[in-house]
Amino acid sequence: MSKQTMQVNNSERKAFFVGGGIGSLSGAFFLIRDAKFKPENITIYEALKVNGGSMDGCGNAETGYVIRGGRMFNLPTYECLQDLLKDIKSVHNPEMSAYDELHQFTHEYKTHSNARVVDHNRMKYDVKSMGFDMNDRLSLLKLCGTDEDKLGDSKITEHFAPHFFTTNFWYMWATTFAFQPWHSAAEFRRYLLRFMHEFVRIETLEGVARSELNQYDSVILPLEKDLRAKGVVFKNEYRVTDIDVDFDKATDKKVAKSITITDKDGKEEKVNLREEDIVIVQNGSMTDAASVGTHTEPAKMLTKEDGTSWQLWKKLSTISKDFGDPEPFFGCAPESVWESFTVTINNDTSFFDQEIKWSGNEPGTGALVTFKDSNWLMSIVVAKQPHFLNQPSTVQVFWGYGLFPDRVGNFVHKRMLDCTGEEILEELIGHFRFDKSTIKNAICRPCIMPFITAQFMCRHRNDRPLPVPKGCVNIGFTSQFIEIPDDVVFTVEYSVRASQMAIYQLCGVKDRKIPRVHHYERRPSFMIKAFAKSFSHTAWSRAFFATLSGAAVAAAGYAIAVATHAL
Repeated sequence: MSKQTMQVNNSERKAFFVGGGIGSLSGAFFLIRDAKFKPENITIYEALKVNGGSMDGCGNAETGYVIRGGRMFNLPTYECLQDLLKDIKSVHNPEMSAYDELHQFTHEYKTHSNARVVDHNRMKYDVKSMGFDMNDRLSLLKLCGTDEDKLGDSKITEHFAPHFFTTNFWYMWATTFAFQPWHSAAEFRRYLLRFMHEFVRIETLEGVARSELNQYDSVILPLEKDLRAKGVVFKNEYRVTDIDVDFDKATDKKVAKSITITDKDGKEEKVNLREEDIVIVQNGSMTDAASVGTHTEPAKMLTKEDGTSWQLWKKLSTISKDFGDPEPFFGCAPESVWESFTVTINNDTSFFDQEIKWSGNEPGTGALVTFKDSNWLMSIVVAKQPHFLNQPSTVQVFWGYGLFPDRVGNFVHKRMLDCTGEEILEELIGHFRFDKSTIKNAICRPCIMPFITAQFMCRHRNDRPLPVPKGCVNIGFTSQFIEIPDDVVFTVEYSVRASQMAIYQLCGVKDRKIPRVHHYERRPSFMIKAFAKSFSHTAWSRAFFATLSGAAVAAAGYAIAVATHAL
């Protein structure tokens, strides 16, 4: 950061956000609370009519509700998000903060899945055992102990034998976090380390925290309401198409001089920037080029040419390698696509009644149910009702997805990508072995997302820009496609942390610290419990846990740490 930037009075500076997702909204909040910007000096440009980015939730009982993706929270981590929510009032329960609402709901509706993985006969798998052989365990240890830079752009498949991808662990981990075998080994390793504390209860998902309503109503709406009340300027249906950057190659100094915006009618406008002003860019979006279908019409498989967020990033990447490279992430949609669906049921509780009786979980307590033998690898989540702020008491809503939408179904002999909402429901009911009458009053809205796991694609570290790239005076980034050491993408936390890092660095915030990443993987007790879990339900593990003491945990944890780095 330049000396000049450090001396600027933040209250006179202006800030411009490219994109209206959680990263930009939280960034605007941090500018006001921590950097002391005037709210009226903050402008957020969003190409869509609604803000929230990938954290969406919309619709009604008549045409069907739509959630493109569902989000799980984790209270032992998600440090920056929780710091943010403490100062935001809930819309659903205005007498408490969004943070208190999240914790209260999670406490009242504890997650404990009784039907995490199901076979083709609708029988629940006993997934207390991870299903590892010794080679799987050693491969996991070796991967965890390998420095990320040495992994490069390798795939998960390059580090494990085929047996690993048939284990209970893989089915649970892959469907919880949406990993595919061809995804980045480096990102997979980050997940293993960041969520090591959840390894021991992955079969019940007890570590999952959820918001009372969908995440748009529980997080985006109260945050946006707070920002609007303070005076932040929102400009929807405006797309930022270019940023003029003055790049002095001799000093590596990079200064944004102007931004070019286009409104919904195609009218172009240039906004000039002073060096003391800042611009925060959302470089890429996992829901770029997403398409929503109907009960009678399939969604469309769009391409990156139909998206917008990666195009601006591509322009910036040609200016300097410090701005990263979008190509590894948006270059192969068949490897990053999956399809979700949202089901709305009117005046008919028969599906919920049967699902509750079969699963043993009340809505909001079961998290994911995965049909292991599904050609589409279907999973569903039955949330506590209501799931939307405007949802009538006679309406029930649930959500699901398929990780292999390019395959032909077990009951509907079409690719999921080619199916209407009605056909996707027919496939789901086939796996449940429920009568079709249970969905006669249902509306299913499918959604194809070509780049939903683009952030998991194989990449090198320098393919993602830093929150404030080297030499940048007034340019920052927030998205799932930036580089934050030790944290994991495909989480709300990642975007919020990115914004906080960019804002604090560009604005010289010194009197408040960014919440640190908790490293549970460095604590001997968590290391040894995770190691023992890999042997779970064997005679060895039962004897091990029976004799475990505090001193033994510390000694064993240290031994595992040493062994991991020696493999």
